[in-house]
Amino acid sequence: MPNLEHPAYPAADLLQLESLVPCRESQVSMLLSIFGERQQFSFPSIFIYGHTSSGKTYVMQTLLTTLQLPHVFVNCVEYFTSRLLLEEILTQLQSCSPGTEQTSPVHCDTLNDFVRLFKQALASQELQDQTLYIVLDRAEQLREMEANILPAFLRLQELTDRNVTVVLLSEIVWELFRPNTGCFEPFTMYFPDYSIGHLQKILSQNHPPEYSADFYAAYINILLGVFYMVCRDLKELRHLAVLNFAKYCEPVVRGEANERDTRKLWKNIEPHLKKAMQTVYLREISSSQWERLQHDGGEPGQLKGLSAHTHVELPYYSKFLLIAAYLASYNPVRTDKRFFLKHHGKIRKTNFMKKHEKTSNHLLGPKPFPLDRLLAILYSIVDNRVAPTANIFSQITSLVTLQLLSMVGQSDQLDGPRYKCTVSLDFIRAIAR
Repeated sequence: MPNLEHPAYPAADLLQLESLVPCRESQVSMLLSIFGERQQFSFPSIFIYGHTSSGKTYVMQTLLTTLQLPHVFVNCVEYFTSRLLLEEILTQLQSCSPGTEQTSPVHCDTLNDFVRLFKQALASQELQDQTLYIVLDRAEQLREMEANILPAFLRLQELTDRNVTVVLLSEIVWELFRPNTGCFEPFTMYFPDYSIGHLQKILSQNHPPEYSADFYAAYINILLGVFYMVCRDLKELRHLAVLNFAKYCEPVVRGEANERDTRKLWKNIEPHLKKAMQTVYLREISSSQWERLQHDGGEPGQLKGLSAHTHVELPYYSKFLLIAAYLASYNPVRTDKRFFLKHHGKIRKTNFMKKHEKTSNHLLGPKPFPLDRLLAILYSIVDNRVAPTANIFSQITSLVTLQLLSMVGQSDQLDGPRYKCTVSLDFIRAIAR
């Protein structure tokens, strides 16, 4: 028996919709009851929130497209100013009816112009007899626009006196939207995270035709057993499933195991899933590079954590500053003359090595150092002459902001600021290369 039922829409469309939005039938049923029939006035504004990759955007797009409801879909990150946003809504509204020719771009400077042009567009498109849905994805960006934009969208039905419903999609709660002066309260709806059973059901639908559904479901069960505790993002899990499935099938392809031999398949895929754990969310390497590494049996690179991409983003002198900071944090002050001067003279080993220095400085942690020592080491390790300009000092501040350096004590000390290097040896090795 189908879960979605509504007298205003054909049963075949509802059955297709149900197959396209697995594990979101209750949310779709709630939306259909709010929408009502095509010609009925719906709720003026609906606020849908939930964590990333919980199906908000996909469900709204699929619902409106499958039931062929007139709608406008705008991403507020892409159209980040009020003028761009209002003009994009009017532009999409012009082409809302099928068979409409593309017209010239719409110019809209104020909200009053938008209301006037919006009424004209609805009249020309003959949409007065059915509800128009305006969906604003990533709606948290509306808080960065003019103060009247969000309240106006919440009561657009009243301002235009037209059958229109505004749907706001966001990852944050409504309490962070509400202005201090108050506004019209939308109907709020929550999309919960997918449970592990929901993820199993959704991911298992994408099984390749050359393998059985049970075989692919067993693979998804193994994948979720490894990644579910650290990653609930459906898009990321789908990417990982596609990326590692070929490795899982290798024993079957070579004839060393059959589809039911789960133990051999698990032993073959386990080390590769552990390597993939290093690059969840980070995308340190591309999919083609990862497949090549799996084929060659190599490691995913010497770079670990954030080192694979953070060092690329740092400016030229910031890299040398960070290397100098690391040397200053882990080398004693008395070694500077020996390491960074060409003619430092002879140093007696008995006096140089003390008892407590036999312990590795990496085990003792980073030591604070003054700014003048950092600059002195910088000048010695950079080949060309570096002038102590404001650019150099601003890059030190940027490294502190990025938490690659930390400031020790107060910034208004008479003897100048002191810093500590907070990055690991692998990070510095990656930068030094």
